[in-house]
Amino acid sequence: MKSKFLKIKRVAFDATKNFIDSDGWALASHVALSTILALFPFLIFATSLATFLGADQFSETAVELIFDTWPESIAKPLAKEVHNVLTVQRGGLLTVSAIAAAVFASNGVEALRVALNRAYRVTETRNYFLLRLQSIAMVLAATVAMLIISFLLVLAPLLVKFAKEIVSYLPWAAQLNLPSDALRFSIVLLLVAAAVAIAHKWLPNRKRRLKSLAPGIIFTMVTWSLAGYSFALYLDSFATYASTYAGLASIMIAMVFLYIIAAIFIFGAQINAATRHLKNQPPQKEQQRNG
Repeated sequence: MKSKFLKIKRVAFDATKNFIDSDGWALASHVALSTILALFPFLIFATSLATFLGADQFSETAVELIFDTWPESIAKPLAKEVHNVLTVQRGGLLTVSAIAAAVFASNGVEALRVALNRAYRVTETRNYFLLRLQSIAMVLAATVAMLIISFLLVLAPLLVKFAKEIVSYLPWAAQLNLPSDALRFSIVLLLVAAAVAIAHKWLPNRKRRLKSLAPGIIFTMVTWSLAGYSFALYLDSFATYASTYAGLASIMIAMVFLYIIAAIFIFGAQINAATRHLKNQPPQKEQQRNG
């Protein structure tokens, strides 16, 4: 028990030290700003693709998918503005603006790549243009995934109704409650966890098994939940963003929230790097430290 506590302590110390030494706070602000700048182009591109494919109601579902896991006090004002942007009529998919939107959206992926490389203590050596193509491919893959999930969410109430009819024939399960909102939230949560795992797996210039990435991913998901609840409580109880920033309050709240989220994401990678570093230390050094 004592040995395990010492390992956790060393991992935490190593992760914190490298987070500070590698400019983790500055990288968090870079990721937060890049996310905001990439969010609207990504949604514009996704909506253009959805409209091209005949999914005219995609904008509403997309807003729900992105903001369902955010605290309501943070998500509501920003979601309203996003919805206003997405409901503007645009041309076809293969326009210069749609292609440019996909490229600008890929900047958010590149910001995550830089942060993860620094966190995992590796130097980028891959071809820039291939990396940019990978980022654009990830934007396209995320768009397709959102289209599929939005379709499933439309079917969710029907699936819940069907499940309840099946359950009604099972006496032992007659009391089960299958709310569609819970199903939708679970799908979105799984989507977020999968996105975090993909980022850790494919973006840094070092491939690792998912098992070795689990500590940082679990830390990220749990701490995100706690941070979201705490920040929402802070906004409701103490913050005066509306009186300080007036019309810019919603964007400032989103920036601060994303800054916190980005710092947690980067620190999760630092935990994985510190865990690997501790595991790879020679036994002699371990004995010297214990001594």
